[in-house]
Amino acid sequence: MGSKNKLKRFNENKTFHNVIEPTREEVIENTLDLKGKWNSVFFKNNNPIVIELGCGKGEYTVGLAEKFPDKNFIGIDIKGARFWRGAKTAIENDMQNVGFIRTQIELLEHIFNPGEVDEIWITFPDPQIKYKRTKHRLTNTSFLQSYKKILQPQGIIHLKTDSEFMHGYTLGLLHGEGHEVCYANHDVYNNEGSPEEVTTIQTFYENQYLEHNKAITYIQFKIN
Repeated sequence: MGSKNKLKRFNENKTFHNVIEPTREEVIENTLDLKGKWNSVFFKNNNPIVIELGCGKGEYTVGLAEKFPDKNFIGIDIKGARFWRGAKTAIENDMQNVGFIRTQIELLEHIFNPGEVDEIWITFPDPQIKYKRTKHRLTNTSFLQSYKKILQPQGIIHLKTDSEFMHGYTLGLLHGEGHEVCYANHDVYNNEGSPEEVTTIQTFYENQYLEHNKAITYIQFKIN
């Protein structure tokens, strides 16, 4: 994407009512004033809140919001030029249950109150295979504990990935730490028991993976 196009998207994001772009300082100092108020102030309802981490173009956030109109969905990514597409689609379709936040995932505890989130989706994250990159892996112990703080007690986490490494690493960690694995499959499109929202919503890159016969994996779990 050219710099001119990126700039255009950044500027357009500023006009979207469904996009929040706080500075890091605003988030850390809690001057954003939405923490604990996402239902009352942003969505203006009491429906469950579901967040997607590293939402990219926002395809999954929007797809889930279409499928579950009785839930609120927030896509989170540091790259606003990417989720511009999802935000624009939601506005064009007058979807009131979709929002996007441009921020770092490690700041989640500054954005949501304890128990404010019902579900978390992690879709096609960078597996960060090199050992030195473990701290950036979105299902490492540190991140799991962060998710636990913002999730309600029976909150569910979904991991959908094309990386067998990420799938295996996460499963091993979940079993090793005694968390509850509700469902796991290493090839969701060749398994009749896969949840519908896992196989009926596809991202642009996921379609490319499938064209090359790459297996898509999925884990649904709870943090104990």
